[in-house]
Amino acid sequence: MTKDQMRLKRDIFLIAILLMLSSQAVFSQGYKVKTIVIDAGHGGDKPGAAGSYSLEKNVALQVALKLGRKFEEDMPEVKILYTRKRDIDVPFFKRAAIANEAKADIFISIHCNSMPDNRVVTGYTKRKGKKVAKYAYVKNKTTRGTETFVAGSHRLHEQDAAIRENADIALEKDYKKNYDGYDPNNPETFIILSLFKNTYRDKSLKLARLVQNNYANDNNRIDRGVKEQGILILQRCGLPAILTEIGFISNPTEEDYLNSNAGQMEIVNSIFKAVKTYRKETEVNY
Repeated sequence: MTKDQMRLKRDIFLIAILLMLSSQAVFSQGYKVKTIVIDAGHGGDKPGAAGSYSLEKNVALQVALKLGRKFEEDMPEVKILYTRKRDIDVPFFKRAAIANEAKADIFISIHCNSMPDNRVVTGYTKRKGKKVAKYAYVKNKTTRGTETFVAGSHRLHEQDAAIRENADIALEKDYKKNYDGYDPNNPETFIILSLFKNTYRDKSLKLARLVQNNYANDNNRIDRGVKEQGILILQRCGLPAILTEIGFISNPTEEDYLNSNAGQMEIVNSIFKAVKTYRKETEVNY
C-alpha cells in the first residue's frame, strides 16, 4: 500500500469517527423545538406583490400574527418570536439574525406569490419596410397554488457563519471556544459544519413537504411543490428554515381567499399541523 493510499484510508477513518462523534454531540442532550420565529414577508415601504385590492405585506402580516396566536394557544411550551408585528420594513439580514441570536429551532417566512404580466401580440406595423409586431401587457390572473422554499443546496456555504454562531446549541463543551477559532482549513471543523448544514437542509425539506402536503390534502390547494432556491433570508439562517408562498395574490380567486378569515385560518392550520407532525417525527426524548 502506498503512502497516499495509507493517508486516504486514515482520512476516511477519521471522517467516519468525527461524523459519529458529531452526531452524538448534536443529539446527546435531545432535540426539541423550543423556539419558533415567524417572519411576515416585506413591510413598510416594501409592499411586495400587489393584487387588485390588497398588498402582500398586509396579508403576510395577518397570517403571521394568526399563526403565532395558534402556536401560543395550542403549543404554549414553545416560545414564539416575530420578525415584525406591525407594518415596518425589516432588512433580510436582521430577520435571519433574530432567529440566529435566539438560537431558534424553526424559521417560517410567510409570503404571497404573484405572476408577471403576459406579453401578447396585438397586431403588426411596418417600420422601415419591415413587419414589426405590436405588443401589450395583460395581467396573468390564472396561475394559482402554493409552493414552499428551502435554502438552495448549491449555496449552502453561505450558512457557515450562521451555523458557527449557533453551533454551541449542539456542542456544549465550548468546542473551539464556540467556533471563535474556526479554521476553514481544518478538516474537523469543516466536517462538523457540513453535518450541521446537511441536518438543517434535511429538516427544512421535511417541514416544507409537510406544509405542502397539508395545503393540498386538507385545503384542496394546488401543490406547486417544494423547491430549493438561493433565497437570501434562508441562506442566512443557521437552523431549519422555510419560506412558504401561501397563494397567488395576482389571481382574483386566490386574492379573495388570502384576504378572508376562513382562508387565512386554513393556511394557519396547515402550517401548525405540519410543525406538530414535524415535532413528533424529529424530536428526541419528545
